[in-house]
Amino acid sequence: MADKVVTLTPNPALDLWLTTPNFTVGPKLRSSRPRSDPGGGGINVSRVIHRLQGQTLALYAAGGRRGDEIADGLKREGIDAERCSIEGDTREDISVCEEETGDVLRFVTPGPDLQRDEVERLLGALERAATDASLVVGSGSLPGGAGAEFWARAAARCRSAGVRFVLDSHDGVDAALEEGVYCFRENRDAIAEIAGHDVGWPEETADWAANRVETGAAEIVIVTEGGEGALLVTRDVKLLQRPPEVVPRSAIGAGDSFVAGLCLVLSRQQGLEEALRAAVATAAATLLTPGTDLCRRPDAERLLADLGELRRL
Repeated sequence: MADKVVTLTPNPALDLWLTTPNFTVGPKLRSSRPRSDPGGGGINVSRVIHRLQGQTLALYAAGGRRGDEIADGLKREGIDAERCSIEGDTREDISVCEEETGDVLRFVTPGPDLQRDEVERLLGALERAATDASLVVGSGSLPGGAGAEFWARAAARCRSAGVRFVLDSHDGVDAALEEGVYCFRENRDAIAEIAGHDVGWPEETADWAANRVETGAAEIVIVTEGGEGALLVTRDVKLLQRPPEVVPRSAIGAGDSFVAGLCLVLSRQQGLEEALRAAVATAAATLLTPGTDLCRRPDAERLLADLGELRRL
């Protein structure tokens, strides 16, 4: 089986980052020149995997000028990508950092609605790409028109192709877990929303994840909790890895980087402990980079070597 990771991003964004001396209501705020990067969950996963010298294909739906800029940005980075062209204009997300305090305002705009034929073309492209993949990662938000069943449909097509499907999204989760996925990643705040009450860390969270595994929703459930680390749960193990101590410059893209580190190791048929440790180190490495920049391989390798001991619950 190939060790390529295919990422699926139905709602990408052109990510803009700029700075201003301070946030003041009323007067015009002078800013730096904006930095722009291709963005959206799966696209960021592919960008990080490429930086870590893995094989990846970024499959995404995009249209208009910003869609062209995303395509150009991926080409400049040397990332293998397939664009499903759509009629609507791809969204733009804007992050503004106050230089005085380091505080960041993040503006997340809605994406264009997908037409029915565009959804079908995107899923058809996934079906073709999955034949040459070890893992498929569905990541990011769902745009209007995709339907609440989109991730479930993607998971079903991957299963038909004999390929493992990893889900990292807040949208369309119920249908996808009813269909069943290989791996589901979520943060603890979202888990509390799903459960309807606060879920204690780490034991209660691990029990919640184990229940999802037991019901067949996923073979692997991963829950992240920022500086407290990440839990990985299967039928056989409950693993907890705390992150290394770093001085963060920007948290943008850290979650996507976690998924990239995880999936790169899993695609190479390495163990779950190795995958969890790589995920935590890769996310921490992205915290070290400014703005919308993502991790650097030397940082990820150094932090992996410095990680503390993995704990079994």
